[in-house]
Amino acid sequence: MSNEYIPFLSQIKDVQKHTEIEYSFRMSYVGDVQPGQFFQVSIPKFGEAPISVSGIGEDDVELTIRKVGKVTNEIFENRVGQSLFMRGPYGNGFSLELYRGKELIIVAGGTGVSPVKGVIDYFGEHREEVKSLSVIAGFKSPGDILFKDSMKRWEKQMNLTVTVDQADEPGWKTGLVTAYIPKIPIENLKDAAAIVVGPPVMMKFSVAELLKRGLKEEQIWISQERKMCCGLGKCGHCKMDDTYICLDGPVFNYAKGKKLFD
Repeated sequence: MSNEYIPFLSQIKDVQKHTEIEYSFRMSYVGDVQPGQFFQVSIPKFGEAPISVSGIGEDDVELTIRKVGKVTNEIFENRVGQSLFMRGPYGNGFSLELYRGKELIIVAGGTGVSPVKGVIDYFGEHREEVKSLSVIAGFKSPGDILFKDSMKRWEKQMNLTVTVDQADEPGWKTGLVTAYIPKIPIENLKDAAAIVVGPPVMMKFSVAELLKRGLKEEQIWISQERKMCCGLGKCGHCKMDDTYICLDGPVFNYAKGKKLFD
């Protein structure tokens, strides 16, 4: 029986640079994992950091990491063939079964694209399993866009909108993701389902726009992946009222998780 407190050693199989401070590390891992779950990545003497799963392979997982502090700075010093300590996966994820047969809408901002990338990849490759697939991804600028290679594929597989807050060169769609939610085609509201992940303010107003479109709270899922800490509900950093985000989430149906916005 494995001990969920004890990290295991995982080899770096690939590293992909997205921006100056955001890389994807493909780590060796064999086991069950869902999009939206997260791992704790650690380096002795430096600490650990919770990282959402951004891709799932047969014998590996992809973790997209932003270089923002002591631990992540040290992670970026590692290369293919070297190893990092990991424990997990933790939390619940986006169960694909909830979205099969639906008109699926995904709205994500910045690094919020990472935890839903697995959902987008799966239904992009299995379009017959959803009635329609619309994705809105928002970033600060063209230089901040993640997963550009994946997006070239997504453009052919789904209704994809990529928007930036501002761009120095022409040809980019600009503005907040909320401006594009009214343009999403929906044939039957009863068959619609939506996922929203990103900065708290972006999620709040995106959910409001989806509700304006006629979706019910029960048809919307959110992720509070930014609030992860120890992963086991022991440190208390993710506790909000009587909810431990790392145990009860980070994925919530909005009807049950809306109180977490307050």
